[in-house]
Amino acid sequence: MKHSKRYRAALEKVESGKLYGLREAVELFKEIATAKFNESIEVHVRLGIDPRHADQQVRSTVSLPHGTGVTKKVLVIAAGEKIKEAQDAGADIVGGEDMVQQIQGGFMDFDAVIATPDMMKSVGRLGKVLGPRGLMPSAKTGTVTFDLASAVQEIKAGRVEFRADKTGITHNAAGRRDFSVDDLYDNVKALLQAIYRARPASVKGTYVKSIAIAPTMGPGIAIDPALVQKELAL
Repeated sequence: MKHSKRYRAALEKVESGKLYGLREAVELFKEIATAKFNESIEVHVRLGIDPRHADQQVRSTVSLPHGTGVTKKVLVIAAGEKIKEAQDAGADIVGGEDMVQQIQGGFMDFDAVIATPDMMKSVGRLGKVLGPRGLMPSAKTGTVTFDLASAVQEIKAGRVEFRADKTGITHNAAGRRDFSVDDLYDNVKALLQAIYRARPASVKGTYVKSIAIAPTMGPGIAIDPALVQKELAL
């Protein structure tokens, strides 16, 4: 693959084979995130799990202290009085069975989905559509709930969901280039703490095998998991 001059210049600043400390890596991210748009800081964590086993699934949420820098469009699927509650809470799109049918028809103009428990029988039909996109509501992540006001507000404020993919890796954005180093560091630290704490009891041996951060359009920066674990006091 042929990389741009900008990418190659950024790559020269990343020391090959080095495992960086967390704050050092965040500071380097600020140097190499030089694309013309406001790049995200992407955090990738490879876990020592076997995602084929139900008792080794890693999926949860965390509220980033300084938000994500992106305003999410929230869809709520509810019925009766809960529809008005969702609207009052600031949900961008609200519907019931009609919304389920729209999604089945191809409507996907939203970034997060919340559903009330009584609507999950209908929402369950959307598993093949929402599941692969990481949008399927789940009680484990607080997106199947009757407390719509809290759920909508938390997502709008910067709550993110992390989950291991079929290769055992989590992928999340934890802020934008225009955040200060301190704010980015706080966000990445909070995300990593949540991932460490979500360790399944059945996992033996090394849980976090590798950590890397990268700009949206830049090279990865490898982080030392041992240093991170000490820094997080876990």
